Amino acid sequence: MRPTPYVASLRIYEPLSAFEPVDRIRWQNIDANIDSRKQEQALALRRLVFPEPPAVRPDGAHVLDINGIRYVSPWSTATRCWAALDDFKESLPSSITPFFIPPSLEEVITTGVDLLEDRVPHIITENWIIPPRWFSIFTPDERVRGEDDDGPYSFARTTMAKARERSLASHEIVLGAFGQGPVEQEIENMIDWLELFHPQSLVELDYGGLAAYLDASLRAAGLDGINEDSSIEDVAFSLSGLSAGDGSVAGQGYERLVSRWRGVQAFESAI
Repeated sequence: MRPTPYVASLRIYEPLSAFEPVDRIRWQNIDANIDSRKQEQALALRRLVFPEPPAVRPDGAHVLDINGIRYVSPWSTATRCWAALDDFKESLPSSITPFFIPPSLEEVITTGVDLLEDRVPHIITENWIIPPRWFSIFTPDERVRGEDDDGPYSFARTTMAKARERSLASHEIVLGAFGQGPVEQEIENMIDWLELFHPQSLVELDYGGLAAYLDASLRAAGLDGINEDSSIEDVAFSLSGLSAGDGSVAGQGYERLVSRWRGVQAFESAI
């Protein structure tokens, strides 16, 4: 089973030189051949059993060595824990949340929040779905997919310059077609996030465990599994329709995308 069985990730890998000296020393010694995704999941599972303040433990990182340059994507565990806690608390009435997260556990999670409150996570995640805006910053030739010992996989990787250029173009198209609104705002938020990092960074979309569910869903439909995933193409097709003012074309691309991922979300209901 692939780590993060129902989670997809969008990661920023900054050049090692972009980090503070203390972090550079720690991360330059990481073995790039070790599966850091499994390490990240193992630590998360450990914290479920033995809760500890995420800010007080040295964090791990994913690393890439490309053309003699080391790129690092810190797990940003503490920042992501705090963000997830806030999102969960906002989703329920305040009188109910203590039944799910006792005050003692919340205190453990938020210990040290004042020390890192300005930190920005290098990784953002989604459960059971990949937002269309994530696909919009990649092209099909940047996608790599296949199958290994953990099952099907799919990821795409591009430069920060291209990611920013494409996201700005998508924002302009959506704004022109629909005006200001939640879809346009979500793209703008993604642009703001991208602009916080080093301009020589890399941006990576990792399907994580969703690749296996998507593969199974496509095979059930008589297709060649993950190899027939055209999510990046469908979003590009839809945006081209919006840009040309052709609602029919835009709708075709969007419907193909939604139909494909509806099959993945069906697994959530079955679990």
